[in-house]
Amino acid sequence: MLRLAVVVGGLVLAVAFVNLPLRGDAVAESKTRLLEDIKFLASDELEGRGVGTNGLNVAARFIKGEFAKAGLAVDRVNGDAFQKFDLVTGSKLGESNSLQLVGPEGATIELKIGENVEVCSFGGSGPFSGEIVFCGYGIEAKDDNYNDFEGVDVEGKVLIVMRRNPRQADAKSPFGSTHGVSKHADLRSKMSNLAAHKAAAVLFVNDPYAGKKAAETRKESLAKANEKVTAASEEFLAIEVTETEKAAAARSKLTEATNQSKSLRQAVEKGDDDPLMKFGYAGNGDNKAMPPAFHISIKTCNQMLAAIKTDLATLEAQIDSDLKPKSVVVTGWSAKGATTIEKVRSDVENVIGVIDGEGPLAGETVVVGAHYDHVGRGGQNSLAPGSSEIHNGADDNASGTVTLLELARRFGQKAKTAKPARRLVFIAFTGEELGLLGSARYCKEPVFPLDSTVAMLNMDMVGRLKDEKLLVYGTGTSPRWEPELKQFNGENGFKLIFKPEGDGPSDHTSFYAKKIPVLHFFTGEHADYHKPTDDWEKINIEGVSRVADLIEAMITATVSQTERPEYVETKRAAGPSRGGNRPYVGTIPEFGNEDPGYAISGVTPGGPGEKGGLKGGDRIIKIGPHPVANLDDFDAALRKFSPGDAVDFTVVREKKEQTFKVTLDPPR
Repeated sequence: MLRLAVVVGGLVLAVAFVNLPLRGDAVAESKTRLLEDIKFLASDELEGRGVGTNGLNVAARFIKGEFAKAGLAVDRVNGDAFQKFDLVTGSKLGESNSLQLVGPEGATIELKIGENVEVCSFGGSGPFSGEIVFCGYGIEAKDDNYNDFEGVDVEGKVLIVMRRNPRQADAKSPFGSTHGVSKHADLRSKMSNLAAHKAAAVLFVNDPYAGKKAAETRKESLAKANEKVTAASEEFLAIEVTETEKAAAARSKLTEATNQSKSLRQAVEKGDDDPLMKFGYAGNGDNKAMPPAFHISIKTCNQMLAAIKTDLATLEAQIDSDLKPKSVVVTGWSAKGATTIEKVRSDVENVIGVIDGEGPLAGETVVVGAHYDHVGRGGQNSLAPGSSEIHNGADDNASGTVTLLELARRFGQKAKTAKPARRLVFIAFTGEELGLLGSARYCKEPVFPLDSTVAMLNMDMVGRLKDEKLLVYGTGTSPRWEPELKQFNGENGFKLIFKPEGDGPSDHTSFYAKKIPVLHFFTGEHADYHKPTDDWEKINIEGVSRVADLIEAMITATVSQTERPEYVETKRAAGPSRGGNRPYVGTIPEFGNEDPGYAISGVTPGGPGEKGGLKGGDRIIKIGPHPVANLDDFDAALRKFSPGDAVDFTVVREKKEQTFKVTLDPPR
């Protein structure tokens, strides 16, 4: 095919491959495609696209089919579109799990796993035995002058630890927050403390205050529901018999109110104010770094506390009264048992479609990506506590996925006339919600060499455009990005918010860590994030279409310019991030690591980690006395310290343990 090329301002453009905006019917067709795709990907049938669900597999095959229809090659991964691998998606109980409580004169409390005691999946595995010690809330908070471990020997002991924190009813207390629960209530934080103090095992127990509060809330909800039933009944009875449509609507409203009232009444009558955490709640632990953990009932706990003439409610009230720990040996009681927690692995796949380049730059690659997985029915990644509803993830990230498909169609159409100067690789990543695992796997085992990958453009949550604000991360990773974004955005485009940093909570981070210029497009957070309410009806399709237009222009320029984008290492970490208010270290995670510890692919230039001697390839296994098995432990351990603290970081480097002193910075 004869290809006419024009050189303009450093661009090598095929006449048939210039970026021409969609017009008329083409715009309407594009919006229709986007809407239909997002309705499908965010439907209940796809089960929230959780890793390990059949719905995620259905989504993968749908994406491959759409890539193929668009004219992309779907055979570049061993003859297929799927880059397959397996990953850890959860835990299960092994054969040996038991807990026996032995009291004075040989009295025992018989406990059965799954009935009156539960194994905590975030704990460790192994046998244990030891004396029982009541250890309050398991909190060590030097800034708040509170330490449940002070004055009591807990090494080698089995500790009773209450959930949450003291003085939940007092928002002005050192542990107060908008929800009455502080950062110290986090179970991972408590486990980090317990491991640091070398506890043999832990017996978690619900704090009595939370049960009382839950009971009060249920009664209040039931009263409001009954009021709705009364109002709906009066409305229904006031309708004339001949007004059939109004009567039908009112009947439906009354039925809904009655069902809600019935459900709440049953909950009040059941009165379960002491529910046990089911196995799998609050995440999965590592089998080595943490002590075994169980959840026992308040009744069981009080049977043991009777030996020292007290009970849990009394101890809770005493701690609340003066905010001083009441940790104490539970005389005469000991525990022994074992836990066996095994990792559950699932097969997953990135979906890859390719448009080959043509000409002298054909060996270079531009990656366009979006993750297609979500959180299924919630679990540990849900922000709707306790919910088991399907989380459809329309914005996160069906919106990015449908944008990826739309761009594949547009460039596939262009390629029928003239191929791009560089190869275009469209990737729908899996496992992003579990820690950028799909993009990490691609960067570890790239289908096309990373040293000839010139840029990566990513879309994650681009479906809630509001007030014309579009955030673009990575704008500082190449000096070309900001001028081009301004140029293609035009005078009447988005209100662009430039974020120069190349690292952040999405798949572009994996590529930035490999020194590839990146751009990440994002329309902002909202109240439905990681909740069952993130549905397709709330998507701004007009906005998604316009975001696709801007990204299309950026891709066209990137594949066509003779010079590849110059890579620049940025100096500031992205936000918001999961780090929250913990001190700042300046590390870039090495996602996909399965060895115990927190592996890093690099450190932020000039940051505390670099100054202290940390570097890419290190695997952090301990911060101060706190063991680190994964990113959650890393976060929890850092929260034990304050900005300005000089802390020992123990790492594995080239198979040897080394320790570095890192002075922590304020949160960023």
